[in-house]
Amino acid sequence: MSRIRSVDLVIPVYNEEASLPLLLERLRGDLAGLAIPWRVVFVDDGSRDGSWRILEREAREDPRVLAVRLARNFGQHAAVFAGFSRCTADAVVTLDADLQNPPSEIPRLIEALDEGYDVVGGWRRQRHDSWLRRFASRIMNRLISRATGVPLRDYGCMLRAYRREIVQQMSDSGEISSFVPALAHCFTDRIAEIPVAHAEREVGSSRYSFLKLVSLLLDLLTGFSMFSLRTLSVFGLGMAGLGLTLGAGLVVLRLLLGSGWAVEGVFTLFALLFAFVGAQFLALGLLGEYLGRIYGEVRHRPRYVVRSEVRQAAVSDPAAARQRPAPPDTLPSASRYAP
Repeated sequence: MSRIRSVDLVIPVYNEEASLPLLLERLRGDLAGLAIPWRVVFVDDGSRDGSWRILEREAREDPRVLAVRLARNFGQHAAVFAGFSRCTADAVVTLDADLQNPPSEIPRLIEALDEGYDVVGGWRRQRHDSWLRRFASRIMNRLISRATGVPLRDYGCMLRAYRREIVQQMSDSGEISSFVPALAHCFTDRIAEIPVAHAEREVGSSRYSFLKLVSLLLDLLTGFSMFSLRTLSVFGLGMAGLGLTLGAGLVVLRLLLGSGWAVEGVFTLFALLFAFVGAQFLALGLLGEYLGRIYGEVRHRPRYVVRSEVRQAAVSDPAAARQRPAPPDTLPSASRYAP
């Protein structure tokens, strides 16, 4: 297994104007002692504040900064894939822009890759989040581990490192809706997880609401296994068995106790009706999730659309990029998902 000789950082950004100056300062300070060259790819995922102006200025002044602006808000994981398509280093590290995962942990991830792993994830030892957020994450981690077959502690931690080969395989997978940490585990079993620090968010608030977490969970369950369909089949079989058992019991009790003991069976009928109606709606919801994923894939829409890119001494847009050769440190637009 070859050693890591360079690293690219991919940082999705959405309305992080207040935290970006501090993030840039921390990156330059924490990575000053890194023995290998590094570069950071910021992907502005349709920010509505001044985030792009900051990234554009930094990209013009610092050759280690590449700024990519998407045409609209495509979501965090689509922005990560946009960053992946611009990476050329031996390793790629993903990182949030809110500084809850300190950049000082990046050298430890690189050291773990050098030990022979393909994917190294961080798990947050002491999370500075609300108890409700921690509880929801714990449930999601267990469900994802069950669905993927890879029992990791913290799938929600964005601080993760990948070898270049894994990044390329993920980019070529062709899936529009993809949860990056779970997708990486489809291509390798050399996976490690190390404890990393977690800080309180200094400015702003989390972009993941409860509804977004539920949406992410459904995307995971329907995108990476047949677990939910099989669970539904078992549930349906259990409901059928329960219905037959209750039916037989009602016949016996009616013969022994007469018709008046259960108010002619009205309440029992309602209870069974509610149970079966609920099961049917659950089945329709899960089937709808799978059909929705199939519909999304067959349309062959791109994961993202790049509006512009900025690097030192050069500003490019998709139209201009097709008219001139790409710089040596830029991955050519060979990916079928790039515009």
